[in-house]
Amino acid sequence: MDWNWATVWWIVAGVLIAVELATGTFYLLMLAVGAAAGALAAHFGLALTWQMLVAAVIGGAAVAAWHRQRGMAPRAAPAASNPDVNLDIGQSVQVDAWSADGRAQVQYRGATWQARFIGSAPAERGRHVIRAVEGSCLLLDR
Repeated sequence: MDWNWATVWWIVAGVLIAVELATGTFYLLMLAVGAAAGALAAHFGLALTWQMLVAAVIGGAAVAAWHRQRGMAPRAAPAASNPDVNLDIGQSVQVDAWSADGRAQVQYRGATWQARFIGSAPAERGRHVIRAVEGSCLLLDR
């Protein structure tokens, strides 16, 4: 079987994609784009040096663009206070009494939970909203 450089570039791109699927590292997919560009350069009949240059420039530019895009994206909230991770965030509970240290026991989902007030106003009885969860302690605010 006679292998040309285009075939080698396509195999490299396929291996990079397979490794990316196994690891979840999106940067490898960007390098696979560079390998595909090297394969296209081989199909156009460019010399091996130019194929490597095209693959390096395209792959490097794709990695840099992805890195820049990730840096500009807003950071997700920590899991303890992220409603996409913890469905308790945003739910309300009834607080009957607060202790002097800003703690209470509340009934939530059929169990007794420890609760701590994290708001800026004084802790008062009544309805409060769960803002975060630390272990088995609900962090509440008005």
